[in-house]
Amino acid sequence: NTKSRLFIKNIDIYHRRNKMFKTFSMKLLAAGAVVGIFISLLMKMGNPANMGVCAVCFLRDSAGALKLHTVANLSYFRPEIIGFILGAFVAAVLFREFQSKAGSSPILRFFISFFVSVGALVFLGCPLRMMARIAGGDPTALYGLAGLIAGIYTGVVFLKRGFSLGRSYNVNSFNKWIAPLLALTFLILLIVRPAFIPEIPEKGHAPLYISLIAGLICGFIGLRTRICTIGGFRDIFIMKDLHLFSGIFGIIVFTFIMNLILGQFNPGTNPGAHTDNLWNFLGLYVVGFGSCLTGGCPFRQMILAGSGNSDSTVSVLGMITGAGLSHNFMMVNAQAATDSGKFGVITAIILYFVIAFANMKKN
Repeated sequence: NTKSRLFIKNIDIYHRRNKMFKTFSMKLLAAGAVVGIFISLLMKMGNPANMGVCAVCFLRDSAGALKLHTVANLSYFRPEIIGFILGAFVAAVLFREFQSKAGSSPILRFFISFFVSVGALVFLGCPLRMMARIAGGDPTALYGLAGLIAGIYTGVVFLKRGFSLGRSYNVNSFNKWIAPLLALTFLILLIVRPAFIPEIPEKGHAPLYISLIAGLICGFIGLRTRICTIGGFRDIFIMKDLHLFSGIFGIIVFTFIMNLILGQFNPGTNPGAHTDNLWNFLGLYVVGFGSCLTGGCPFRQMILAGSGNSDSTVSVLGMITGAGLSHNFMMVNAQAATDSGKFGVITAIILYFVIAFANMKKN
């Protein structure tokens, strides 16, 4: 009867919710706490307000050091990026996860990742910076969060319908050394500073060695815990699983707590961000959709690159190229979304739908 069916339905809802609660991970919460604390500390020590850590922004700065754009105060081999890759490399070697994998649609990955940078820079930040902005009291970041979730959900719809860029394969072992060697080269250039490397900007960054140590620790933790902003929401949509989301929760909560302690919580303000909220939404929609297609957020791609995954190395190269050219083509503006930035976001969305439909496998 009706009462029996309602009772059974309520029991089913209770068990599903209880199962989700059981998947919440204290290990991932602790990992997120470490990342969140470093985000707030790096802001206190000189990184831009409401940023601390931003994977795409750091790739953009590194692109400037490679002369892929010409904005002098944004041209700096970011020690945090170097640390992410080398920290993941150390963890991979220690725990026997350093494997040479490649072959999963590298050209498609490059262009998807290229436009992930475009979307992130129209929003003015990757998912990590979005969380830092929320924890700093920036209301415009909530539009970005909504866009990110919508983009991930769109990607999940295609994953459930059989989307795949193909599997990776074991390849020549030299391939796994490419990302760590590149990171080590950038570190040497940053320390030695030959004449062709731009001068370090006076502002906008924490001390080099502190940033490097923070990056190494976050990179090590990132590989061991698989923390990923895209994966956190993706697993909720697909499996009703809170394991990876625990890390996202930890990042936001502990960045917020540290901001309160350090006097960096300023509700209602949005330093380094614009209030063009439709494009804040769509910018991170592109990041969520594209990162779901490639299997990880920008931070996660750098971690995987450090562990020997050449597909993720291609994604990182795509992001650094996209970040550099976004500035060259005037897609980035701290006051409002530019016409070229809007064009880039719309182009990305169309491209992603084309790629998603073209790579669905029939069951």
